[in-house]
Amino acid sequence: MLTEVSVRTFFLIFILLIMPALSYANSGGEGGGDETGIGYMEITPKFTVNLAEPRKYLLINLQLLVEGPEIREAVKKNMPAIKHELIMLFSGRPIESLQTVEQREALRQETLDTLHKVLEKSDKVKNLQDVFFTEFLIN
Repeated sequence: MLTEVSVRTFFLIFILLIMPALSYANSGGEGGGDETGIGYMEITPKFTVNLAEPRKYLLINLQLLVEGPEIREAVKKNMPAIKHELIMLFSGRPIESLQTVEQREALRQETLDTLHKVLEKSDKVKNLQDVFFTEFLIN
């Protein structure tokens, strides 16, 4: 006869071994959303650029909201150009231009416009939905 402790132990082992596998399978294996639908793509590594002031830098982590496999492939294919353009966009800015929410939103919009230009220039894709700053640090 099973004791209450052995039933709890079995249940705990089940949860620890089976649930992560189910969660991974449910996420499609990447955690980035449905490959054919709308999902997020993180640009890695984070951007760290020098600002206009000596010994000051900006760290930004970006997530792209994309729709479909065509845009995912275009982003992967053009990653060197994307990173170059964004480094040029972010670097050398004065700290005063990054202080308010409105200024950061303007930078986010500039980032989205820059990404559209890079992707339209090389692959003629237009279904990059949005860009989000998931980390924004000025030091």
